[in-house]
Amino acid sequence: MKYEADQVAEVNGVQLHYAVVGAGKPVVLVHGNGESHELFDTEIEQLAAAGYRVYAPDSRGHGANAPQTEYHYDDMAEDMAQLIRTLGLEKPAYYGHSDGGIIGLLLAMKHPEALGLMAISGTNLTPAGIDPDFIREYTALNERAPDPLVTLMLTEPDIDPASLRTIPIPVLVTVGEKDLILRSETDRIMANLPRARLEVIEGADHGSYIVSSETMGKLLLDFFREQHY
Repeated sequence: MKYEADQVAEVNGVQLHYAVVGAGKPVVLVHGNGESHELFDTEIEQLAAAGYRVYAPDSRGHGANAPQTEYHYDDMAEDMAQLIRTLGLEKPAYYGHSDGGIIGLLLAMKHPEALGLMAISGTNLTPAGIDPDFIREYTALNERAPDPLVTLMLTEPDIDPASLRTIPIPVLVTVGEKDLILRSETDRIMANLPRARLEVIEGADHGSYIVSSETMGKLLLDFFREQHY
């Protein structure tokens, strides 16, 4: 789909490129590890058509942004907090997939005033919450050819489940039935978020209901309507 001209913001010591689409209440979409905002092409179209103004940044070192030599989720959460302030967004809705979900949780904990509501998909609190076979595979790959983005995924985050209790906003949590994220990890997140609702997507893996699929967009729109957003 056609986006408005590519935008760039200076935040937290880095440049972040982002797309802007639509008019209405603001929604911020943040992609996962090694991806870009183009992951959300379908969701952007759905949200814009439903009357929302979508802001879809590329995370630091991703997409159109300059690569980094190392990455930390705390830095990426601060990037998004500063981007929201720089753009003058008042308590936007936030949706993050995978690493974007991690970033969202950290953002909501460190800046509880920043967001109005949030949705996260396929999100883990520590690397131990990811399928062990996947971790073993990528550990071996990273030993042969180190990649700072893979290193990030293998070593972070380290979120205390109890710290999620400080997040005051409504949260939609989604996970694929066949996700890379262990169900026990999703259950741990749900047990500690004060205002959360869970959707398990039958037959889906980590991203199949998000990439070129209308499923996640429909879930987001239903969630926004429930919350009168």
